[in-house]
Order: sequence, then C-alpha cells, then structure tokens
Amino acid sequence: MSKSKIPQPLYVTRPSLPPLEELTPLLEEMWAKKTLTNNGPYHQEFEQKLCAFLGVKYISLFTNGTIALIAALRALSVSGEVITTPYSFVATAHSLLWNGITPVFVDIAGSSFNIDANKIRAAITPDTTAILPVHCYGGRCDVVAIQGLAEEFGLKVIYDAAHAFGVKDQNGSILNYGDMSVLSFHATKVFNTFEGGAVISSTEEQKRKIDHLKNFGFVDEVTVIEIGINGKMSEFNSAVGLLQLNYFEQEVDSRKRLDANYRELLSDLEGIEIPGLLPENMSNYSYFPILINDDYLFNRDEIYDKLQKENIFARRYFYPLISNFPMYENLDSASKDNLPDANRVANKVICLPLYGQLKFEEQQYIASILRGEEP
Repeated sequence: MSKSKIPQPLYVTRPSLPPLEELTPLLEEMWAKKTLTNNGPYHQEFEQKLCAFLGVKYISLFTNGTIALIAALRALSVSGEVITTPYSFVATAHSLLWNGITPVFVDIAGSSFNIDANKIRAAITPDTTAILPVHCYGGRCDVVAIQGLAEEFGLKVIYDAAHAFGVKDQNGSILNYGDMSVLSFHATKVFNTFEGGAVISSTEEQKRKIDHLKNFGFVDEVTVIEIGINGKMSEFNSAVGLLQLNYFEQEVDSRKRLDANYRELLSDLEGIEIPGLLPENMSNYSYFPILINDDYLFNRDEIYDKLQKENIFARRYFYPLISNFPMYENLDSASKDNLPDANRVANKVICLPLYGQLKFEEQQYIASILRGEEP
C-alpha cells in the first residue's frame, strides 16, 4: 500500500467536532446575551439534556474532569486512605493527593484493565474511607462486588468514569453506580466539549453541595458556605456539548465498525492479544488497546517506534503505571510484587488509532506495519 495514499499523521484519537455552521448561531446568541459563564442558559440546558440522554437524575458540569473528581471526593468528605487502581490516567490518583488522601493501589484482574474486586478486601484498613475504581476504556468494573464491599465496610464509592460516557448495562447507565461518578469531556474523549467534565450525584443534596464547591462555595451574592474552587463550565463549552449530543451515536457507530475492522485485520497475527468484545451498549469504543506478547515479531516499544516513524501516533496507554511515578512509588501498595498484572499489561499495551473519521485504508496501512511489511 502506498504511503502517499495515507493522510499523515494518524493519532490514537482525534476529536469529533460539531459542524461550524451549527455552532455559529449559538455563538451569535451568546454574544448578544453577553452571558459567558456562571450557570448561563446553555449551561442549564446542557445539564438538563445530559440527564435525559444519559439516564441519570443529577449532573453538575465542570471545567474539566480532574477538578470534578477533586470536588466529588471533597463533597463526600473522603479522607484517610482510598483504594484505587494504578492502571489509569494519573489524574485519578492526583485527585486523592490534592485532597490529602493516601492512595492504596490494588491490582487489575488479569488482562481486564479494571481493578480486581476480589483483591480489594485485603487492602481495607481502619483508615480506608472509600473506593475509587475506574471504568477503564469504558469497560464496566465489577460494580456488584464493589458495592457489596462498600456496604459491608461502610465505604464511599466514587467511579472515575472518564471513558464511560453513554455506556450501559442491563440496569441502565453505569454512571448510576456508587455514590458519585465522574466524567471527562476532554477533546480526546468519544464525547467532548473541547474541555469539560461532570459529576453524577445520587441525591439532590449531593448535587447542591457539588454545585457550591465548583463555584467558590457561594450560595448567593453574600453567602459562602464551602471552601470551594472555580470549576464552572463556560457557556461556550456548554454550547459545544449541546451540539455534540446530536452526533454521539453516529460517532459510536463509526467506532464500532472500525473496532470490527481491526479485529478482522489482526485476528491471525501471532503474538497480538486483542481484548474480548463487550456486549452491545456496554462499550462506547473509546480506545482500541492490544497487548504485545513475547511471541510477536517485535517487543511493544519496538512496534511503537516503528509506528511513530510512519507518523502513526499510537499510545502506550497506560504506561508507566501511576504507581511507578515518583510521587507514588514509595507507597507500600505501589510495590511491583503487589501489582503483577497491572505491570505486565502496562508493559505490553498499545492503543491503536480509533476515531470516527479514520478510514479503512488507514487501518489496513496500520495492520501492514504490525505485520512487519515494508511501507
């Protein structure tokens, strides 16, 4: 396949964008009203439509997912130790440190990418106050086992659901599990507002507290009741989100087709492990991770470099593990002996380009490189 036929470069993900001609009238209206932030009309409409679209009762919009996660922990008065996974984006554990909380890492379950619920019990101590699991790549954690442990030990559960927009199971949205779930609307996500995030609360009281926390603790012009921060989503990002809702299902359908293409193109490649396909609606096809095993033509970093040289910017996502960064590596739970599966997967994983605009010819080109063929 000729390299000249492949638009360069190819990234692990590219943001979906609403049509500019649809965004322009919203911006003109925003300019006319001169309301740019502080719970404006787009912000309010976006919250309402998100609740209906996602099947949740209470949602609070944020400037990004990290601030949303920090606020969720604060709202639930989480302290002491929190059990979490090392296999995630670093913001998951950083949100704990920002709240003065000690992360306690638990291994993932085999090659599932998600925290091993069967190992959580052994990590619980008198100082444990919560569990912070991650629906990694949008795949649902073992929510039943996690909830059982939370009820048994009186723990809070906050789900980092940054990858899980629109993901459902037999009970509806997986965002309804736990005390709170946190979304990211960063440009790299299947659903994005360029920058943004949200907290899904389980009660009206929790939502009120979250809304106070994201706006400096203000109740009204002269009343402050929380040590809040500035985490508000702007009217511009809300307007983008309103339009993006119209195209989310189309984006997921495209990614689903591309996921199937990859599985067919790579199915006979020895040494490449492709994770199992999740049931219908239980994936939004956020990423396409593969594991590079020892019997493959190259090791993981060699194929990563080969792809980079062809301007194909795959990503070793998540590598390094959070537990191997300097601010975490001295924790007892960060020991590699404690996290064998997470370390193994982190050293083998690579996420291939996956986004709605990706072409089949581009996937074929990526597959040819993975087969060791000369471009």
